Amino acid sequence: MRIVIGAVLTGRVAPLGTAASAIAKTAVRGPVAVGPLGLAGDAQADRRVHGGPEKAVHHYALDHAAAWRADLPGLPDLLERPGAFGENFSTVGLTERDVCVGDLWRAGSALLQVSQARQPCFKLNLRFAVPDMARRVQASGRTGWYYRVIEEGIVSAGDALELVGRPHPDWPMSRLLHHLYVDRLDAAALREIAGLAFLTPSWRTLAARRLASGAVEDWRRRLGEEG
Repeated sequence: MRIVIGAVLTGRVAPLGTAASAIAKTAVRGPVAVGPLGLAGDAQADRRVHGGPEKAVHHYALDHAAAWRADLPGLPDLLERPGAFGENFSTVGLTERDVCVGDLWRAGSALLQVSQARQPCFKLNLRFAVPDMARRVQASGRTGWYYRVIEEGIVSAGDALELVGRPHPDWPMSRLLHHLYVDRLDAAALREIAGLAFLTPSWRTLAARRLASGAVEDWRRRLGEEG
């Protein structure tokens, strides 16, 4: 499988309502270095929950723009261009149904591995001025996904994104998201998720915790639904 990277994007920390965020990313012209913590020139406001080796590069499908325009007709300008969701890579032709846990992708000269899906947070509510945007993203399954960096390199818009390995073909992001947010206490699925070798360790722990407790964690704070 080979896809063209439509845009490579980075952002700086800036005020976002009552918070600070680097979610507003803009396209970069020319080559960008990709290191263990992501793209050169990209920033994260709160490194406790954003960025780091397991969330080094965020990828979002521009394929979803039409569905979001239909859902949110008052926001066409923001949704028409790459970067609306704070992504580092924007493409057409690759969605959560096409990408699996642990996939190895050659992006320019860098080698990346799919580590986890995105868990939407309240900053999406502020970004779109839609009070339940994070909940909408979560419920839609149109979350995007993250890569860890296996080999550092250089990437530019127009470069190929080429699949070179698929260790977990039975676990596309869409299936993972279904069991994270919809069918949340399926014991067999949770057992499999906890054993996925190339899934981010914290997600494997989350699955094991649900399996042991028979309960789902509280999402309200992350989604901005408290108070």
